[in-house]
Amino acid sequence: MDELPEGVVLPKTNVAIPRPSASLIVSRMNGNIGEILLCHRVSEVPSFPDFWAFPGGGVSRTDRRVSDENPKWLANTQDPVTSITLLRELVEEIGFSPDGNGSLELVNEEIQEKICQNKDLWADFVKSGKIKIENFNSQIIAIRTMPPFAPIRFTNTFHHLSIGNSIIEPRFPKGMSEFDKYKWWKPENLLKSWLSHEVRLPPPQVTLIRDICKELEGSGDLISTFDKLSINPSEGYHILEFAPGVECIPLPTQTLPPATHTNCYVLGVPGGERVIIDPAAKSKDALDILSKKIDEIKATGSVIKATIYTHKHQDHIGNLEEIEKLYKAPIWASKETLEAISELENNRVLEENDSFILNGNNTSECWNIIETPGHCPGHICLVGDAGIVSGDNVSVIGTILVPSNDGDMNQYLEGLQRMKEFNPPLLFPGHGPFSANPEKLLNRYIKHRNKRHQLVLDAVKENFSDLESIAKKSYEDTPQAHPSLMIDQTLSHLKGHINSGTIYFDNGKYSLNV
Repeated sequence: MDELPEGVVLPKTNVAIPRPSASLIVSRMNGNIGEILLCHRVSEVPSFPDFWAFPGGGVSRTDRRVSDENPKWLANTQDPVTSITLLRELVEEIGFSPDGNGSLELVNEEIQEKICQNKDLWADFVKSGKIKIENFNSQIIAIRTMPPFAPIRFTNTFHHLSIGNSIIEPRFPKGMSEFDKYKWWKPENLLKSWLSHEVRLPPPQVTLIRDICKELEGSGDLISTFDKLSINPSEGYHILEFAPGVECIPLPTQTLPPATHTNCYVLGVPGGERVIIDPAAKSKDALDILSKKIDEIKATGSVIKATIYTHKHQDHIGNLEEIEKLYKAPIWASKETLEAISELENNRVLEENDSFILNGNNTSECWNIIETPGHCPGHICLVGDAGIVSGDNVSVIGTILVPSNDGDMNQYLEGLQRMKEFNPPLLFPGHGPFSANPEKLLNRYIKHRNKRHQLVLDAVKENFSDLESIAKKSYEDTPQAHPSLMIDQTLSHLKGHINSGTIYFDNGKYSLNV
């Protein structure tokens, strides 16, 4: 962990245990065309804003209690607990509930609002007969578990229910909905729109839609497709696509908590030219994961055009000798990174405004290089239509350190602003989940760092002159900060002010440059 000051050891973070959740795919027949229902998440929600998703949610303690207290409810379903979650969430999110005959109907609006305010009331309405659950029997067609890169993970069970030619339409709750619109999609059209960057889908749903479309090619019938998928619901490993042409492989590494993994990215499409970014595999487990992925890439007929490293920190650089046994490709990186990691031939120095194109399957994606050296010398980002591969500039979970030994706070702030000006649709960081709201995330980082920058300057203005006292004063709002990290980050801010000419350092003391 190159970012840490010498001698600092942080407690290791354990990989989060997945929590259960459930989603329902509602299908209908529009004439002779099979369609599935997805809803658009509002821009203000913290998770997946502006994404299209199936209704559903996490299994709550209330759902477990209701299932335990009423063992005969939904006993004919494959999973009574997640079925209870589904039925409660359906009422809350889109106003749907079983009609007692195997399909769905729209519930009373007042009942929907009351359950939104208190989820415990769902069971009361079932007991009173105002909500029906008879003959509800959904199919489980897939199970997806979130990768180990977030402090909260879910194992989501995807259910399916056909409502035939019903013309029922969703109704969102007043003033409290996480959805703002809905659409009935042909699966093929949904996948095409996602591949064209026209709509956003959460990663677990991307592979599910791909599975549905692949099965449709054989059966041609949506109901038959779901029947076949339900015979052996897919689970376990699945390709993790953050966006079209952007695949993520979380690799276990010794990295800065709360992260436990480093995100290795594969750019390009199966069968076409591919580029691998930050293959940080060193341990046997990580190398095994990377090896399987390389085999998978080669099996599609793809050619690995290059390996790119965003920067030189050891939690992003794998065991080069072992990786070369898995595949051979030139290394592309900044001059500083190449000098730190490699003496191999056929390397390429990446600089500002460099670019490369990945061709494949009638597609062509261009990626541009920008220099963001604040986190460490030679740090680069990759900018494409899908978003920005941002390395260690930002993280959705945790924070980013700017090391005082070789980081540059002024350049770091400039780099954040540069990324914001690109207005990327998504950010793909070096650790943790991707950011579906880059503007909000970057604004938070910029605001936080500028505030700390000003607090450090204010401390010097108030005649605090030694490093320790400046750090304590400027971090008064963060008493839980790690003492050594507080000192190191304060020093980074001070060096930034010195470079800007607002502060000077003389004889062990920091003073305002007037």
